[in-house]
Amino acid sequence: MARTLAQKLWDAHVVRSAEGEPDLLFVDLHLVHEVTSPQAFEGLRLSGRRVRRPDLTVATMDHNVPTRGGIRAADELSRKQMDVLTENCRREGIPLHQIGSRRQGIVHVIGPELGLTQPGMLIVCGDSHTSTHGAFGALAFGIGTSEVEVVLATQCLPQKRQGDLAVNVSGDLPLGVTAKDIVLGLIGRTGTSAGQGHLVEYRGPTIRSLSMEGRMTVCNMSIEWGAKAGMVAPDETTFEYLEGRPHAPRGPMWEKALEYWRSLATDEDAAFDGEIDLDAGKLEPHVTWGTTP
Repeated sequence: MARTLAQKLWDAHVVRSAEGEPDLLFVDLHLVHEVTSPQAFEGLRLSGRRVRRPDLTVATMDHNVPTRGGIRAADELSRKQMDVLTENCRREGIPLHQIGSRRQGIVHVIGPELGLTQPGMLIVCGDSHTSTHGAFGALAFGIGTSEVEVVLATQCLPQKRQGDLAVNVSGDLPLGVTAKDIVLGLIGRTGTSAGQGHLVEYRGPTIRSLSMEGRMTVCNMSIEWGAKAGMVAPDETTFEYLEGRPHAPRGPMWEKALEYWRSLATDEDAAFDGEIDLDAGKLEPHVTWGTTP
């Protein structure tokens, strides 16, 4: 049976499926930061549980980090959150990229930069813009604090299967038009809720011509029009970006990974629940203001 990229990723992570119930999905990578994790760790402590897979969990400080002056420049609440994250990671044996580390940074950026984010993965984080990682052909989405606790305790997460939505983008981007304008143009046409209940695959020659940073921008903004997640099938651009990264496979494992990653693309005769066509050649630079994109 022909399957879409999203269907392949979802099916590969189902631990348990029962009629009338959400699927139970295995999580390959759980990214943690200082804002949405304190209550989750406290819930584990109060129930006498430990983090099930600290080796599949990575933490960084990024949401309440001062741009200058280090942790001493942070306000009292931010310092407390960062201190608590440090202690929780120490107790549970979770790798932490804290202030002062060369690998500390925005959680959705260090994943790709370190090669932690890879095609075929299911990635979650307590942040709505976790869909950024979908640019690498991963199924990635944000979760709430109670779900953070569930993943810490079980490395699994119950989820209702979503619909498949294709966004086909063709045409050359005009001068001054960027990857962000693609999504803003899409939102301007469809509204801020057209993606609700869907896993979106961004497709077409325009998407293929984008750098990984451009693809990350597009997938990052999937949440802005209501989608659960956004993704781009991995290709040579993806592989060139990942090769040699600290956590990327090496040697024979790299070749084995490439074989699997190349199999993730949507099958030629696979059907989507819906499709949207966008002519990139007609886009203009966008400016947003107020509380809505």
